Amino acid sequence: MSLPLRRLLVPIGAVIALVTLLGAGLRRDPSELPSPLVGKPAPAFSLPRLDQPTQNFGPEQLRGQVWLLNVWASWCTSCRKEHPLLVELAKKKAVTVVGLDYMDTRAEAGKWLAEHGDPYKLSVEDAKGRAGMDWGVVGVPETFVIDKAGVVRFKFTGPITQEAWDKTLAPLLRELERG
Repeated sequence: MSLPLRRLLVPIGAVIALVTLLGAGLRRDPSELPSPLVGKPAPAFSLPRLDQPTQNFGPEQLRGQVWLLNVWASWCTSCRKEHPLLVELAKKKAVTVVGLDYMDTRAEAGKWLAEHGDPYKLSVEDAKGRAGMDWGVVGVPETFVIDKAGVVRFKFTGPITQEAWDKTLAPLLRELERG
């Protein structure tokens, strides 16, 4: 094999490898971003409640229950997409949902919930985003499933849809409630 041909093989091989990796990445569901928290205890926090700022809430307060932590913000346009479903789930008492208001103001969050409905058992204020960082939040909305032992069992990235609820979240919650 001639020297010029050998020099071309490395760049051609690199391009083929990159195209293969890109193709594999494009076939992945973006809502299924892996989380290093899955299978580990939920990160602790103690944050002020939006409705009662003198009272704090932390995940340990729901030990013994299966629940969702839904990370949202009034400025989040994708949160508007999932919000009607969360309101419907709250009406049906399908699951306890705690809201983590991420990098938002108390006033804007309160106004938003008053306008769109409040599906949360309670919401806490994470104005600086520190708790969100501990939970590995990369964007809102994100929803975490926490089991009775306080262990994160699933992370859903993006707005929850009816299909995601029916096919993924509801079956997982039923399984965790039984177990």
